[in-house]
Amino acid sequence: MAGTSSQTGHEGAPAGGSPAAGGSPAAARAVWSRDFALFFTARAVARLGDTMLPVALAAGLLQHGYGAGAVGLAMAATAAAFAGLVVFGGVLADRFSTRKLMIGADLVRLGTQALAAALFFSGHVVLWQICAIGFANGVAGAVFQPGVASTVPRLASDVQGANGAIRVAESAAQLAGPAVAGLLVGFASPGGVFAAHATTYGLSALCLLLLRLPPLPPGGRAVSGRGSKAFRADLVQGWREFLARRWLWSVIAVWCVYMIAVWGPTVPLVATEVVQEHGPRAYGLVNSALGAGTVVGGLLALRLRPLRMLRAGAIALVGFAAFPASVGAGLGVPAMAAGAAVAGAGMSFWGVMWATSVQTQVPSDVLNRIHAYDVAGSLAMMPVGQALAGPAASALGADHVLLVAAATSFAVCAALLLIPAVRGLVRVEATAAGSSATPAATEPSRAQKC
Repeated sequence: MAGTSSQTGHEGAPAGGSPAAGGSPAAARAVWSRDFALFFTARAVARLGDTMLPVALAAGLLQHGYGAGAVGLAMAATAAAFAGLVVFGGVLADRFSTRKLMIGADLVRLGTQALAAALFFSGHVVLWQICAIGFANGVAGAVFQPGVASTVPRLASDVQGANGAIRVAESAAQLAGPAVAGLLVGFASPGGVFAAHATTYGLSALCLLLLRLPPLPPGGRAVSGRGSKAFRADLVQGWREFLARRWLWSVIAVWCVYMIAVWGPTVPLVATEVVQEHGPRAYGLVNSALGAGTVVGGLLALRLRPLRMLRAGAIALVGFAAFPASVGAGLGVPAMAAGAAVAGAGMSFWGVMWATSVQTQVPSDVLNRIHAYDVAGSLAMMPVGQALAGPAASALGADHVLLVAAATSFAVCAALLLIPAVRGLVRVEATAAGSSATPAATEPSRAQKC
């Protein structure tokens, strides 16, 4: 890309060195620094709030006479805005300071969640208002997310170790968040959960405000100029880079099915089924078990360094089927919690393998845009799955929909393992400071079209 953005004062290049073995002092030095600790804290605190939100939405909307369809629509509003606009956020992240964009997005969400808290405290809750707030949150998230992928390799040379550490922190937050939300709903009101969620965005913004990234190397952020024509050109180049990697677009294609048939219906239906049958505290317990499982998966990702990361991740992802299956089968709370823990471990391990593959296989000058296309493609069908959850549950029964989701989860993992470009992708270690990741020997060059 020709041209250089003027907003480069605090941006940086990937730190140098190849990853050390997980858990060793060398690995710790390759990950931890003052700035990475701030970023680590920001992600953990924000995740704490995000894991409280499904409890608040389910309990709050059910309390005001709405059902599973309303919960699904409220979640879908956020997901639709995010998935539809994140590709534009990727171009913005390649043109401006990612740190400043992330701070601004956190401040917007601080305001929207404070407004939601006021609505629930007042007792005047209208579904379209909650959906509009969710949509605004999705727009802010679309601006925030693209910068996350490029920030991690700039702060740590051990990219997998950094991703694993962040995953463990986010998982620990997920372990605590639903339980705290359940207590707040039980002893206070859903409005209290929204107020706490707003506070987490404020704390995240503060950590990012204190964060300083090293300067970008010359040409580290190249864009094609200014104006709408240049903006479109950047979008097109990002799309071409995305299509040039068969392993990348293959996973996203499979993930669209996963979002419609597995993740999309699982989140709202599990929330409403468990809350209606066992109460919000039980749902908090089940979701905390999911968080405990993701802690285990993150710790495993810190220790294990598979040569073919996506193959290992796909095998681990098989465990997610235990979550919808246990709820759909009508098992007791302990069994549902166990299924959630297994699901969390599998999803967490896959997440670290996937994030590390993207961050190390893609050159830094297009990483924000490719990550944006990755996120958009991954989540594009989630609002469809969430919006269809209520009608499908009404037609077939929520338990049957969840059992179908469990079966589809197995099929998705099999599909990932059957794609040669996915199962055969060889890991790439971080390169020296100021240089971008080099594609693995098994990956075709960017000039080749798949």
